[in-house]
Amino acid sequence: MVKKVTDDVFKSEVLEAKEPVLVDFNATWCGPCKMMAPIFDELSEEYQNVKFISCDVDECPETAREYGIMSIPTMMMFKNGEPSAPVIGAQPKKNLTDLIGKFL
Repeated sequence: MVKKVTDDVFKSEVLEAKEPVLVDFNATWCGPCKMMAPIFDELSEEYQNVKFISCDVDECPETAREYGIMSIPTMMMFKNGEPSAPVIGAQPKKNLTDLIGKFL
């Protein structure tokens, strides 16, 4: 299950999470983001030990600025509050499974 967050809860939902977290920085008006949404949903069902977060940059402007999000979609793994290098743009599912695998 993918949980949508705002700036108000990003810290508690992502940075303080006990499990690894995959964050999808996106926007409702972004075509490539819409293409990635079904893949993100599939992954959230396949990896029960990873938390999946959707962060709309229009609803999370402070968080997007803090992590230097300049292009969307951008996916970023967080483990123990530490972010991975970003994966930018629409990606094949395998690229995201590879990213997740590095954190499990």
